[in-house]
Amino acid sequence: MESPEARGPCGDHPLAAAAAAERPSESAALRALVDRVRAGEVEAAREVRRLTRASARHRRKLADAVEPLVAMLRSGAPDAGEAALLALLNLAVRDERNKIKILDAGALEPLLDYLQSSDLNLQEYATAAILTLSASSTNKPLISASGAIPLLVKVLEEGNPQAKNDAVMALYNLSTIADNLQTILSVQPIPPLIELLRGGKRSSKTADKCCALLESLLAFDQGRVALTSEEGGVLSIVEVLEEGSLQGREHAVGALLTMCESDRSKYRDPILNEGAIPGLLELTAHGTPKSRVKAHALLDLLRESPYSRSKMQPNTLENIVSNIASQIDGEDRGGKAKKMLAEMVKVSMEQSLRHLQRRASFA
Repeated sequence: MESPEARGPCGDHPLAAAAAAERPSESAALRALVDRVRAGEVEAAREVRRLTRASARHRRKLADAVEPLVAMLRSGAPDAGEAALLALLNLAVRDERNKIKILDAGALEPLLDYLQSSDLNLQEYATAAILTLSASSTNKPLISASGAIPLLVKVLEEGNPQAKNDAVMALYNLSTIADNLQTILSVQPIPPLIELLRGGKRSSKTADKCCALLESLLAFDQGRVALTSEEGGVLSIVEVLEEGSLQGREHAVGALLTMCESDRSKYRDPILNEGAIPGLLELTAHGTPKSRVKAHALLDLLRESPYSRSKMQPNTLENIVSNIASQIDGEDRGGKAKKMLAEMVKVSMEQSLRHLQRRASFA
């Protein structure tokens, strides 16, 4: 038990008294730091960035630095702009109030300028900032109305790898406003999205967001036509269906289902020709609940044929898909899926070889 003599004059522990003495000192130091930012001191902006990198407390305490940092961002001086941009980015991370405050302070216009910078590092930082700010439901309409969408698609086409990843995630955030989907489609995002899918890991977060965005865009005829016109477009989605994360596979099967539901006669063959069946079978047994429902629905659409069953030759892909839809329901989905996969081996060797050659051409 601590003796009364060990306490301060009012009964406080000496450590508590010391902490209380430090708090005003810290607050004064942070106010002084904000004043230095107001004076345009670049090193002060760098200090704000350092303090807010991993500290939610400092993000809140340094919120008063937002307006002078935005002024520094507008200055046009490269060093000052970069320092301010990175400080604002850290201030916005996981802080909804700061996100809103940054746009209220007028950051959007200079950020859009940096999105068009020939300096790829500055472009990358600006894209990361737009991504972070677009996570706020309050900011989404403002960013959407600012003309950011065409600039983000351009970054998706021409930016460095990290900027491309951030651009697709920012576009996904903005796509949750339904009216933005047509705007996104109008600037031809499908080719760079497919290129990004082909060049990265199928199980990455970027692939997840690519497929989520594609699933939304394929609700429009313009999006479906663009995808099927792009060499390897459907194949890229099928590969995520086979190799992606659980979330990515859910969006991939959703994208293919959206296509087939819109016009089965037009999109059934392109999906079958890219070898979607094994991935769909696997998904009916091991996907998320939504994935399983979507996979079953797509298998039903792929099974249906305008021709009578008696006219089809045995061992055709259509017969195998027909069997899938009639047999895959039930408790032993995994075992039945494996049997169906074994039957896939019997599919026309010519069709299989053509499919393998097509995949090899995109490896």
